[in-house]
Amino acid sequence: MDSDVAPAPVYTRVLLKLSGEALMGEREYGTDPERVRAIAAEVAAVHSRGVEVAIVVGGGNIYRGLAAAAKGMDRATGDYMGMLATVLNALALQDALEKAQVATRVQSAITISEVAEPYIRRRAMRHLEKGRIVIFAAGTGNPFFTTDTAAALRAAELHAEVVLMAKNGVEGVYNADPAIDPDAVFIPEITHKDALTQGLQVMDSTALALCMDNDLPIVVFNMADGRNIDRIVSGLRVGTFVRTAA
Repeated sequence: MDSDVAPAPVYTRVLLKLSGEALMGEREYGTDPERVRAIAAEVAAVHSRGVEVAIVVGGGNIYRGLAAAAKGMDRATGDYMGMLATVLNALALQDALEKAQVATRVQSAITISEVAEPYIRRRAMRHLEKGRIVIFAAGTGNPFFTTDTAAALRAAELHAEVVLMAKNGVEGVYNADPAIDPDAVFIPEITHKDALTQGLQVMDSTALALCMDNDLPIVVFNMADGRNIDRIVSGLRVGTFVRTAA
């Protein structure tokens, strides 16, 4: 934190949604070990403050390299390939976290018992209570659902207090794509319903509706600033806060 003494965390259990691209660094696809280590250090620092952390990781950084092979492929088959990509990312992040001296478990929504536990809700909650970080791989285990939906689902199942949506190089939610429209306006706070009706890029619509139905707040923030997660759990306003209407 910016002060000598950090305030007590305002959240005790959070779910962090990391895109595969967050692990890519400056590469066109694949994983940047330095970037993975930096993310692991940031998560470990928050965890050391007593915050229970669950992570859902995407696979876009790996699937991007497979896009040509998947072109014209059946959608379900392509989605399963994407699920396997998330397992690779989860293992890389687990390794980095354990090198940072944080006990970590990977749970997969598809059976891959040699490298990951199966997803079992009660076991995941027990890991969190025991002070372990849990990384959820393979999305929901079903095609046609994104890892955004997996993040919303796992957050609801585990009674997380907030979903932290990490973005790459974007401070939060805008009324238009800031990479295309230089006049795009930053939105500091919005309701789930308004974000849905306006079609804003918070997360996919299924995931956003699931968060709304379960009264799950979302913080959309820039992952490039290595202290943002710490600021958020300390109660500072960072990025865009998405809430259910009062």
